[in-house]
Amino acid sequence: MSQFAINLIFVGASFALYFGIAIWARAGSTKEFYVAGGGVHPVANGMATAADWMSAASFISMAGLLSAGYVNSSFLMGWTGGYVLLAMLLAPYLRKFGKFTVPDFIGDRFYSRGARLVAVICLIVASVTYVIGQMAGAGVAFARFLEVSNTAGIWIAAGVVFFYAVFGGMKGITYTQVAQYVVLIVAYTIPAVFISLQLTGNPLPMFGMFGDYTAEGAANAVPLLEKLDLVVRDLGFRDYTADVDNKLNMLLFTLSLMIGTAGLPHVIIRFFTVPKVADARWSAGWALIFIALLYLTAPAVGSMARLNLIKTVYPAGVEQDALLYADRPEWVKTWEETGLVKYEDKNADGRIQMYNDKAGSAEADAFAATAEARGWNGNELVVNNDILVLANPEIAQLPGWVIGLIAAGGIAAALSTAAGLLLAISSAISHDLIKTMINPNISEKGELTAARISMGVAILVATYLGLNPPGFAAQTVALAFGIAGASIFPALMMGIFSKRVNNKGAVAGMVAGLTATLVYIFTFLGWFFIPGTATLANTPDNWILGISPLSFGAIGAMINFAVAFAVSYMTDEPPVEIQELVESVRYPKGAGAAVDH
Repeated sequence: MSQFAINLIFVGASFALYFGIAIWARAGSTKEFYVAGGGVHPVANGMATAADWMSAASFISMAGLLSAGYVNSSFLMGWTGGYVLLAMLLAPYLRKFGKFTVPDFIGDRFYSRGARLVAVICLIVASVTYVIGQMAGAGVAFARFLEVSNTAGIWIAAGVVFFYAVFGGMKGITYTQVAQYVVLIVAYTIPAVFISLQLTGNPLPMFGMFGDYTAEGAANAVPLLEKLDLVVRDLGFRDYTADVDNKLNMLLFTLSLMIGTAGLPHVIIRFFTVPKVADARWSAGWALIFIALLYLTAPAVGSMARLNLIKTVYPAGVEQDALLYADRPEWVKTWEETGLVKYEDKNADGRIQMYNDKAGSAEADAFAATAEARGWNGNELVVNNDILVLANPEIAQLPGWVIGLIAAGGIAAALSTAAGLLLAISSAISHDLIKTMINPNISEKGELTAARISMGVAILVATYLGLNPPGFAAQTVALAFGIAGASIFPALMMGIFSKRVNNKGAVAGMVAGLTATLVYIFTFLGWFFIPGTATLANTPDNWILGISPLSFGAIGAMINFAVAFAVSYMTDEPPVEIQELVESVRYPKGAGAAVDH
């Protein structure tokens, strides 16, 4: 049986499962569409939250980032730490408040239609930016494993999400995400176990990473990370375990991911789907366990994939020169067809030279003379970071069924988060904008129709933007986290823990935080159509204090807090009933199910 047929069986079976669940769990009311009826079991909700959480960025892109070395470990620390922040500081209190959406909480807590509207805008900007990364990741998976173009892959992903998200709502999405979690975690860990056994003899990847590299025989065994440092150093790259240069930027980036995580509306909504506050806490605990299964494995997958990739190009070692292009392995050929692996024979020797030719780094400059002496004329193999996890089983020459499994897992990761994000967007438009602000007298059937239409439109917009993303999956997602952290997270924190912050302060803070972050991002990524700004793109020397656009969300949050408190203390205190509301949310006196609207 061909690999394509195997992939089709695995992916087709997973799609059939998702469609069946969507039909079985079709939402029949707004409460089922928004919060799955509020009766999801904490374990199931924890599993669904983990699937919602572990997006294409986690499954597809994070290990690719970690393959570049320690410098990208901030992704892992930021996302994990942020979930803990969300579980401890926000989720139980928001669940006790008993609303369907984040703008619902902000609108009522800050007793302002303006605050609700600003929250809707912030939610849509962050969620749309986030969903771009999911659609791009789904396109990568579909392009390779269904042997279609990246564009066709994104449209297929859009069609699948449209079916089970539009018809099932939160009820359908919840139980679909439970299935998707099982698919993605099995798909992620099985190849990792195989590869860890191949390279280190240890079946547990997280321990194999710190064990000995035994693939070349016990007599040549050295610690795997030491072997990886040696291999990348021989090609002009910095050591895999090298320390980060700009610690301020890394700190801010980690903080930005943490607070962005805690402000993600599609994850927060999940805590409204359980019957009571205690269940929200249990859901958070179960989700953390389910997330840890993948996150503890990701660093090992990244490091082992990097080593396997280099050993593929230099099977006999760098000193023996590189592989002939005509003899390139099958995985290079198949991924070349997607456009995500590119080869250019710059010195016309018919071989594949892969090394660090980026002038300006100390490692590349030091290696330049060696490369010239070998007759190398520049790096010839470009591998997109997003393919490493998906290509890892092929690089390691694992069985075809493992490749089919990872195909289903990568697609499940992208679709699960995309569905949650699209529901958050749909809820914000249909419930917070149409039902609450534009037409309060709309019937439940009309609101449900508006929710489905707005989700359909959101899918089309996300698909269009996913065709031309502003970066690979994890980069795009990092921008979304920065936006959420600068706008939504401070408003939620002040809404729960400060009785003094009023509506004027909250609105001013959200606007200031969002504006500052977007201006910095657009300016230093060169997206503004202003003469001269394009030259600032991807040039760290021009960033303020070396702070990356991906890290600025933490600064934006500080601006949000400062402006909100300053404006609040210069204006009237919130009404007494609002202060009592804050008191009741923080000090539990019992809570029921989410209220109907």
